[in-house]
Formats: sequence, C-alpha cells, structure tokens
Amino acid sequence: MTFPDGFVWGAATAAFQVEGATTSDGRVPSIWDTFCRVPGAVNNGDTGDVAADHYRRMVQDVRLMSELGLQAYRFSIAWPRMEDLGFYDRLVDTLLDNDIEPWATLYHWDLPQSLEDTGGWANRDTAYHFGEYAEKVARLLGDRVRNWITLNEPWCSAFLGYASGIHAPGRTEPNAAVAAAHHLLLGHGIAMHAIRSFSPSAQAGITLNLFPVRAADPADDAVRRIDGLQNRMFLDPVLHGTYPVDVLTDLAPYGLPETIKPGDLGLIGQPVDLLGINYYRDLYVRSGLKVRLPSPWVGSEHVEFPDRGLPQTDSGWDIVPSGLTDLLVRLQRDYPGIPLYITENGAAFPGIDDTNRVSFLDSHLRAALDAIHRGVDLRGYFLWSLVDNFEWAEGYAKRFGMVHVDFTTQVRTAKTSAHWYAQVISANALVSGYAG
Repeated sequence: MTFPDGFVWGAATAAFQVEGATTSDGRVPSIWDTFCRVPGAVNNGDTGDVAADHYRRMVQDVRLMSELGLQAYRFSIAWPRMEDLGFYDRLVDTLLDNDIEPWATLYHWDLPQSLEDTGGWANRDTAYHFGEYAEKVARLLGDRVRNWITLNEPWCSAFLGYASGIHAPGRTEPNAAVAAAHHLLLGHGIAMHAIRSFSPSAQAGITLNLFPVRAADPADDAVRRIDGLQNRMFLDPVLHGTYPVDVLTDLAPYGLPETIKPGDLGLIGQPVDLLGINYYRDLYVRSGLKVRLPSPWVGSEHVEFPDRGLPQTDSGWDIVPSGLTDLLVRLQRDYPGIPLYITENGAAFPGIDDTNRVSFLDSHLRAALDAIHRGVDLRGYFLWSLVDNFEWAEGYAKRFGMVHVDFTTQVRTAKTSAHWYAQVISANALVSGYAG
C-alpha cells in the first residue's frame, strides 16, 4: 500500500475560511462579507470576521504543519487584500523556512464586493480585472511559488453563487450564472498568462470539483445533462479548447453561445501543467417531472437526486470511495497526458477522536492508490482541511479539519486523524490505524 516516490502530501485551506477579516493591511469587503450579513443566508448568522484567526496565528499554524510532517500547503490568496499582499509574502517565506512547499490558489470565491457591484463574474470585465490581480500576485511571489492554481471550483462560484443563490453573491439569475461560468474560465486563461510571465518554470493549472454521475438507468438523460453541466463544461474548454456540443445546446436558451467571443477558447484552452481535483462524493440522479427553482442545475432543473440509503458524512453526503477511482480512471482515459493532483478530499465529522474521519480518509486513499495501480498519473493529495474553519453557508456547524479549533479561544488540538495522517506521510504508505 505504498505510494510512488515523490508523491506530494499536503493539506489545504482557503483565505476567507481561515484568515479572519482583519483590515490592517487595507483589505476591502468581499462578496462573502456582504452575504454573511444577509439574514438567513448563513447558518446561525455566522461570519468570517474571525474564522480560525490564521492571519494572526500563521506562524503557529505553519509550525503545526511542520510537526505533522506536511510536505505542501495549499492556501488561497484573498483578492480583497490586493493592495497589500505582505501577509502572503511572509507566509511563503515561513513555509519555505519549514521545508513546506507553497501551493497558491489565486481565487477561492472571495470576489471584492466592488466588482460584484458592477456585475461580478457575469460581467466580462471581471475576468480582465482578475488578470491584473493575478499579475500583481505573480510578480510578488513568482520567484518562490512553484505551484499555482488559478481558480478553485468555478462551478460553485458560477452556479451556487448566481443560479441557486445559496452562496455569495446570492443571485438567482440563470443567464448570469452561465455567463459567470464562461468568464471565470476566461479569467483562468488570462491568469495562466500572468503566471507564465513571472514564474515561467512553475507548474500551473486549475482545480475543479468533479463528480462521477450515476443513475439506476444509465440511459436516463439526467446523467448526460448533469455530467455536462458539472464536469464536461469545465474540463473540455480547459483541456480540449472547446465546449461540449450537447452543453452548448442545453445552455443556448441561457446565452452561452453569445457569451463566447473570438479567441476566448484558445485562451481558456492553453496548455496547463496540472489538473487539481476536489472529490467528496458522487452524484446519483434521475429525471423527474417537477421543475425546482431556484436551482444550480441551469436547464436541468427537473433532475432529482434520490436517496440511496448509503452511509453519509455529517454534511449529509454519501460516502462513495469507489467514485474517486472511477473519476481518476475516466480523467486519464478522456483527458490523457495531464498530471493529476487531489487538491481537496475530506469530510465533516464531529469530535476530536475522529476515527470516522480516519476511516473516510483511509478508504479514499485506497481508492486513489487503486487508480495509480491502473496507470493513472496521480502525483499528490491535499487533505481538506488543515483546521476547522468557516464552512461557507454552513458557518461553523460542520467541522472538516484534522485539527480542532475552539472558536472561542482559538486553541488548536490535533485530532486522531491528524496523527494518523502524519504516519501516512512519514511512511508514504497507508497505515492500519493511529499507533499513538
């Protein structure tokens, strides 16, 4: 049960979820600051004002990473801190001083509110503003950061933020969601140019949240529709330089063909060095008769997601490790030649003695190893998340961290899963359980 030599072991976080909203460096409000103050938008009225206080406790947190043996740390840079990026300058240096490789994500959902006020990602200009921001970050950190992610989960930004409205900015406008999806991908392409300019030897790519889509009847059109909207709508432009024909047809009533301008797909489809994969579960679907609005499934609002009675995480997500193997094998088959990294995988479970999380992680790492044995070029794994944090619309109700955070005192306590993961990293292999 040993992983290949050089396999990268890390953990991940995102700026808004862990840093806290300190404005000491000129940070401006993001769409999530605004959304958190909409009554009923976030569980318990929680906000990211303090979160895990990582901004002030960064040195302590990096020390903790080192003690656990992490080889890499995937963090996101807050676009609202664009005027003063000193925190990330210090973070990168601190990581490198502790022999931890920095993996920087340029965008993890925290759009400056000022840009949302002019249309947000539904406005094509936002993609060009993102390019300007990416250039400033790459100028500052490109001499030390060797691994870059442009966007994290653009599906969520577009369809949860602009169609279903359950994420910031909370809009329920299907046409805007479709435009946002394309403009996010355009921003990815522009950011790739910035990274190439200022860090030419770095490896760079995008992270997508991908799901195997299954149904009791594989011939059900729901499988094609949801796979198209969730997976192929993002994979095909980035890796093949074109949108799937069936997705263009499904989304024609929502303006996708008109949103695509000459030259866009060449920019979006320029070569990437890696594909980041966030995997938490599969999707089980069937066609229904009732249209449900608002919905993130633009053009496919009739699709249902029936309960299979499977074991679930604390988030109510089915636990399906085999889906990770299936996904990785499919990517290797349909999009060959791209090195793959699992940039997020984890689960919400309560408690510090979290043997349920150990079981979850163990089963998914076995699934990943199975894919490697089938010839998949998988090169690394980042556990979500390093610490308990602000979980978007769930607030602080769901705990994904391998390190427990007391949000009153900010005391960190390594959970059973953290000690287990440290042993996996040390061995570069699966271990039977936490040996204490």
